[in-house]
Amino acid sequence: MGRIIGSVVVGYVTMFVAVFLIFSAAYLLLGTDGSFQAGSWGVSIAWIAVSILVGIVAAIAGGYVCAAIAKDPRGPLALVVVVVVLGLILAIPVLTGAYDDVGVGARPETVGLFEAMQSARQPIWIAFLNPLLGAVGVMIGAKLKQRSKL
Repeated sequence: MGRIIGSVVVGYVTMFVAVFLIFSAAYLLLGTDGSFQAGSWGVSIAWIAVSILVGIVAAIAGGYVCAAIAKDPRGPLALVVVVVVLGLILAIPVLTGAYDDVGVGARPETVGLFEAMQSARQPIWIAFLNPLLGAVGVMIGAKLKQRSKL
């Protein structure tokens, strides 16, 4: 049981680190203008596409690592539950309107990485798509690890 819990923790940390590093690199490549809609904190179509891709890639990596450590199919399944539950919890502020532009203010012409992370506004549907993509990605990563044993 300890191995499964550890695999979930390490798998989730893998996902978190992958998301942070890839999003940081994407923001540096796209810049403020490529990441946001003109004069707004709303993210651009390019950023949404990157976000979807990053979510899937990070989840695949997390699922692979989780399966490698757990050596039991219950590890990746537990990670799926964690990803979906935490994803839905994080979607609540978006759904309730606590995530609107109040208090954010107008977007300056250039925005630093951490300010962009705190102030960016994605569409509501992304908040609900992320847990689903995460679940699918974790299972793909786990399957890839199973196939690599053969």
